[in-house]
Amino acid sequence: MDSVKKSSGGGLTLIVLAAACWSTSGLFINYVVAGSDFSAWGLAFWREVFTGAFLFAGIRLLKPSLLRVKRRDLPWLAAIGGLGMGLLHVTWNMSVVVNGMAVATVLQYNAPFFVAVVSWLVWREPLTRRKVMAVILAFVGTILVSQLDWQAGSQITMKGFLIGLGTAVSFSSISLFGKKLSSDYNTWTILFYTFLFGTLALLPFQIGRPLPHTLSLGAGAAFFGLILVPTIVGYAFYTTGLNRLQSSVAVIVATMEVPFAAIVAYLAFGQRLDGGQILGAILVISGVVLLSWPQKTAKPVPAVAVGRLPQPPEVVNSGDKPYS
Repeated sequence: MDSVKKSSGGGLTLIVLAAACWSTSGLFINYVVAGSDFSAWGLAFWREVFTGAFLFAGIRLLKPSLLRVKRRDLPWLAAIGGLGMGLLHVTWNMSVVVNGMAVATVLQYNAPFFVAVVSWLVWREPLTRRKVMAVILAFVGTILVSQLDWQAGSQITMKGFLIGLGTAVSFSSISLFGKKLSSDYNTWTILFYTFLFGTLALLPFQIGRPLPHTLSLGAGAAFFGLILVPTIVGYAFYTTGLNRLQSSVAVIVATMEVPFAAIVAYLAFGQRLDGGQILGAILVISGVVLLSWPQKTAKPVPAVAVGRLPQPPEVVNSGDKPYS
């Protein structure tokens, strides 16, 4: 039981670290766009290309055996790269353009709902009262931190709503497919193939587009930082954490990216948090604390038996019983 607790606690820490890394993405992107002629689409594509290239070079130099994967797992790797990472960057860019940053952020963080339900049905992860409450806290907190104000004109068209849900689904697939693969492959193997197939997914959107040719020294440094911190290090933390936690728990904890991003915006650009944003950050953090707080008793909702699908090893988050 002690080893389970250690694994669980370490997994939570890794996901929180991943969220902290991801929260710096907007900072780096601002500097890259300001000092280059990257379009939003081009930046997403070249981010995939260079990340994949760096990962390949590092693995090839240090441990080439990590490049080998089983043929039967290629569809899963293609799914996490194409449907997950590649589609996420496409739908996210579209959602920001159509819906605005605040609405896009809130719609993306519908992901915990999808992951909790799919994990319950497919991986047989318990859908407990505590987990449901954590999802609600994280979602409400995300709305508050994002400063979503319906009365001020934050309206969603059906097109924008579907694009936003596409972002949530693609973000969910990273957790679901990553959970399937995390017990069989090294983190760096999963990451390399994720960005390889992500590059292939974004390639059709680059056909006919000119190559970027303007990049200042500061923008180049920011681009390298974007690849290193939120992309390679962030997803390395997240993928490793998935091997120690239930996927539904990991994606809820990942909502810590929202208050972290608000703090980064305050420190870097002087954007102050108002009372509602502070309350939202507290709610998101409360959801994470709720998941990590040990419980002696549990009241899981009965799972629904469906098919004979592959199951990853069961990982319990705290103590030796599921959340209540």
